[in-house]
Parts: sequence; C-alpha cells; structure tokens
Amino acid sequence: QVQLVESGGGSVQAGGSLRLSCAASGYMYNLYCMGWFRQAPGKEREGVATIEIGGSTRYADSVKGQFTISRDSAKNTLYLQMNSLKPEDTAMYYCAGSGGFCGSFNYWGQGAQVTVSS
Repeated sequence: QVQLVESGGGSVQAGGSLRLSCAASGYMYNLYCMGWFRQAPGKEREGVATIEIGGSTRYADSVKGQFTISRDSAKNTLYLQMNSLKPEDTAMYYCAGSGGFCGSFNYWGQGAQVTVSS
C-alpha cells in the first residue's frame, strides 16, 4: 500500500514561486507514473503534469514552461516547481500515483492549497 502526503502549499503573490512536495510511504518504485492534478473552486479537476518512472514528462498546455515536475526515487518524493504563478493557478493541488500507465491513478494525496493573489 502507498500513502501520499503533499506539502509546500501556501499563499503567494502573482509572479512568485512555490514548490510542492509529495512524500510517498511504501514502495514508490512500484509507481510507474506519478502526477499532479488541481481543482479550483467550482471547476473540475484537471491534470497538471505527469512523470513516468523513466523520467518522461507531460504537461498541460496551461502550465508548459511554467511548472516543472520531478521525482526523486531515493527520497520517495515527487515535486512540482511552480514559477511565475498567476491568480488562475489558485487551486487545491493533488499528488497521485499509478502502478501502471498514466491514464489511471490508484493512489491520491489529501491535497495542498495554493493561493495566488494579484
């Protein structure tokens, strides 16, 4: 069983940066794909970025060039570096893990709030 715990959320002014972390307990190397999702109030959850165990990454068009996803298997931790933050990036951010491909995630964290003020 894998548990995921996010940290690093908070409030920042537009243009600022935050780094989210997701600590995985259990066997992170079994998580072939990990990803970040977000959900803003009144909106559906959307995928932000994914990373496969080999390092291949994918990003939503809205965050390309702005966010960077990475994983450190030695530390059992997933990261999301968020730069040049905008008010529209305000959302609850969730870490997720999949034992298979990136299309379906088995494990979810509890979420970390990111608030960007203008």
